[in-house]
Amino acid sequence: MAKPPPGKIAKPNPRKERVATALREALTDAIKSDVRDPRVHAADVFTVSRVEMNVDMAVANVYVSVIGSDRVIDGVMTGLHKAAGFLRGPIGRTVGMQHAPELRFILDKSVDMRDKLAEILRDDEMRAKAVGRITGQAEPTPTPSRSDDSSVEPAAIEPGSPAAADAPLLPPPPPEDQA
Repeated sequence: MAKPPPGKIAKPNPRKERVATALREALTDAIKSDVRDPRVHAADVFTVSRVEMNVDMAVANVYVSVIGSDRVIDGVMTGLHKAAGFLRGPIGRTVGMQHAPELRFILDKSVDMRDKLAEILRDDEMRAKAVGRITGQAEPTPTPSRSDDSSVEPAAIEPGSPAAADAPLLPPPPPEDQA
């Protein structure tokens, strides 16, 4: 297959996306029901977050999200690596592939990053409430302070005085009708 011309992005392969989605669903079911390794089921929450296939669909990178302690996460990943060969055949038959892809389990760090960002936002909201700022609104911008001469009304400024140089120019008042 030829590379796309410079400046153009290759279109995603719809079949590859369909197969990846089917693999994700089949793997979720198979891990829950067929894998008997207690390390895999020790996690508080376990999710197959996404599956990425290589170009010829011979390798499937399976991203899993695991919530638990570091020891539990290591155990889940070890158990999944051991079960990869066991899962390969049934998953290939379930999805209807002639050649089942090699399964490579990878810990998905995006869930951890999302949790850390949510924690940062919660801390920011708490700090904002502590200083009396309403969350979701920008801090008010300070207005420039005026000099002492600004307290004098423009009508009271005499022409030629030092305050007259700083006073804004106002149009002359309209002439009064004398009838």
